[in-house]
Amino acid sequence: MADTVLYDLTEGLATITLNRPDAMNALNIDTKVALRDALLEAAEDPAVRAVLLIGSGRAFCVGQDLKEHIGLLAADREGSGEGSTMSTVSLHYNPIVTAIAGMPKPVVAAVNGVAAGAGAGFAFAADYRIVADTASFNTSFAGVALTADSGVSWTLQRLIGYGRAADLLLFPRGIDAQEALELGIAHRVVPADELATEAAGVARRLAEGPTAAYAAIKESLAFAAGHTLTEALAKEDELQRRAGASDDHAIAVNAFVNKQKPRFTGR
Repeated sequence: MADTVLYDLTEGLATITLNRPDAMNALNIDTKVALRDALLEAAEDPAVRAVLLIGSGRAFCVGQDLKEHIGLLAADREGSGEGSTMSTVSLHYNPIVTAIAGMPKPVVAAVNGVAAGAGAGFAFAADYRIVADTASFNTSFAGVALTADSGVSWTLQRLIGYGRAADLLLFPRGIDAQEALELGIAHRVVPADELATEAAGVARRLAEGPTAAYAAIKESLAFAAGHTLTEALAKEDELQRRAGASDDHAIAVNAFVNKQKPRFTGR
């Protein structure tokens, strides 16, 4: 794993850290590849029960590394590059967001500083966002004459509604932590010096929980977002039958009856 992204698995919790603090965790090619591969590893590893995504230094992720990007654009125009610079969307951003949103495990984003462009997109794709009181979000795409990528066209309007999403994409600006909480982008805002502890605590709680049920919850929410009520009800029936047959459900019911704390297995 490249040192631009750190990966740690402890007691079922995979912590993935963007690690280019001097560049505010800007996404150069090495970082995008490493992040994609780390998320795919976490998604496929049965030992991973939850994922915590965080940035090192004073930023969560400021999005595309424009210093690298401008050189790649120039090479493409001169014919000396390896192909379209914007293929990074299909090669990197799409797989990253698909891994975050689609993995059958909860993903917590600990937004420690500015999250802009694709960095904001990665945070929006997570299941739960804990935000430092000094952090901020910015869609930023239109500011560099680009459209939304990293899933923002899908995730942002589902978080805050079409009208507000259009406003933030057409007129990008900084959204501080308090406004992010009021809009519904942030689930929780905490003092910056408490973020790492609070986020790890939430992620560990999820890792210790009924992870098969969490996977079904993620699946049902994603399905319902693009289907009718009748179809969503049928999906709920399918998923609830599966959850009801799980070991975790039996464990939970027995623990409740016996006034004990359940110890889930993820099965």
